[in-house]
Amino acid sequence: MESKQTQKTLLGGKLSDESFITLFMVGVLVVVFGIACIFVPNFYKPQNMLNLITNNWFIIVLGIGVTFVLITGNYDMSVGGNIALTGVLSVYFCQGVNVSQNTLANGLGLPYVVAVGLALLCSMGVGAINAFFITKLKVPSIIVTLGTAMLARGAAQVITQGAQRNTSLPDAFGFLGSLGIPGTSIRLSVLVMITLIIIAFIFEKKTVFARRIYLIGANPEAARLSGINVAKYLTALYILSGLLAGITGILLASEFKAGVSNRAMGYEFDALVITLLGGVSIAGGFGSVLGMFVGAIILSVVTSAATGLLLSPDWQFTLKAIVTFLAILAQRYALDKRKG
Repeated sequence: MESKQTQKTLLGGKLSDESFITLFMVGVLVVVFGIACIFVPNFYKPQNMLNLITNNWFIIVLGIGVTFVLITGNYDMSVGGNIALTGVLSVYFCQGVNVSQNTLANGLGLPYVVAVGLALLCSMGVGAINAFFITKLKVPSIIVTLGTAMLARGAAQVITQGAQRNTSLPDAFGFLGSLGIPGTSIRLSVLVMITLIIIAFIFEKKTVFARRIYLIGANPEAARLSGINVAKYLTALYILSGLLAGITGILLASEFKAGVSNRAMGYEFDALVITLLGGVSIAGGFGSVLGMFVGAIILSVVTSAATGLLLSPDWQFTLKAIVTFLAILAQRYALDKRKG
């Protein structure tokens, strides 16, 4: 009962629908990248191709949590606000006590490790709040998570007085953000992203937990009748999504040595877009982390190409919207033709 047709090889040795869509989107990526190479000078250079991944690590990390939540048929639109709150809290917890007459320079004076731990607990707390309203009070996930996004960002704005906190920080605060592979542009954040992708892929393919979340997304009532505690699984996934947002917030705050209340504006929409580009069904029960990763690279190629063409921000958004729309239509058409 826990297995799904889209997770195993179909009769006749054909690819599963998920593998088919992932490979199809790889083909879309190749086409989009080829077009970009034609119109944007030096787009094909190795360093630029590396930047397509390294410059968007934060969206990919968020996409992992959003993918698993979306597979269950739910949304998490709180990740952007959660990033801002976690980053601001990590700074506030670290700042010295009464070191200045400027209130934005004063904090709790906690050791960096303790500050990070508490900030991550708060980020997971946002996920737990989401899960409580969704599983216990039966509030639609998109409403709840939009509300907690505003609540988290509002709290960050109160703590920073609508600005940022970036003074009276210990030297250790910037350590994680500056750590990386010597002689390269690859930072710790990129290594964290790669590690999380590998773990998520193994989790998706090899665990009973993952098979059950696919069943929940395909038919929540059938999942309940089969004895699956749907509330427990949703709670775990929302806390995981909150943790990933918190990790992102910690790393960004450390990299820039500042807690900024308006950081990660719109990241929740980018995370949702890359999951849809990767073939994750908005209705739940279908999708993969690998597909999400391919979707993230497609969006990165389009964004980088738009920047290389010196398009204004308005036209950049328009180009991203058009490519996203066409790519999703193409994958739906390909899947329907395959089934038909």
